Amino acid sequence: MSERLLVLVRHGQSEWNLKNLFTGWKDPDLTEQGVAEAISAGRKLKAQGFTFDIAFTSVLKRAQRTLDLMLAEIGQTGLRTEKNLALNERDYGDLSGLNKDEARKKWGEEQVHVWRRSYDVPPPGGESLKDTLARTLPYYVQEILPHVLRGERTLVAAHGNSLRALIMVLEKLSPEAILKRELATGAPVIYRLNADSTVASKLDLAD
Repeated sequence: MSERLLVLVRHGQSEWNLKNLFTGWKDPDLTEQGVAEAISAGRKLKAQGFTFDIAFTSVLKRAQRTLDLMLAEIGQTGLRTEKNLALNERDYGDLSGLNKDEARKKWGEEQVHVWRRSYDVPPPGGESLKDTLARTLPYYVQEILPHVLRGERTLVAAHGNSLRALIMVLEKLSPEAILKRELATGAPVIYRLNADSTVASKLDLAD
């Protein structure tokens, strides 16, 4: 039985990350820095000797391009890849496209903080982290995890909040703890799982 390997990578910096905009399901591309972060992530994985049997990503280009750049570094550009909106970033609804400072002026510092940092309070027309987990987690359990448990080395390139949903389950974090968990862009987090899907070991390749 080969190792049960699961690697999670948040996409590289996007154009809207740089502009301090709420992005959500909007579809900006990577910045030059984001491209460099994705290439660096691929190099780190190659240096660890990793190759993959399958990859998963969202339907948003910043995650897909990050995945493509990593796979090019690893030498696996033709890898089987599944794309699904279950792995999309949290939908920020009416906040999408707004500068975070503009949003604070419109709704107030405290309200925007609640929308960004509470577990179950969604912004107008959008999703809370709890809502994001409700769509991401079933996809993980039904579509991603079976490949890992069969010994297929699995790479997931997605977004800060969709990956937080997976990390919450993998690391058995509380709603309070997951809100404090920051994920660096373009930094692979490597899990090896036990046969019962619990985490045997974790390695974070953030600089």
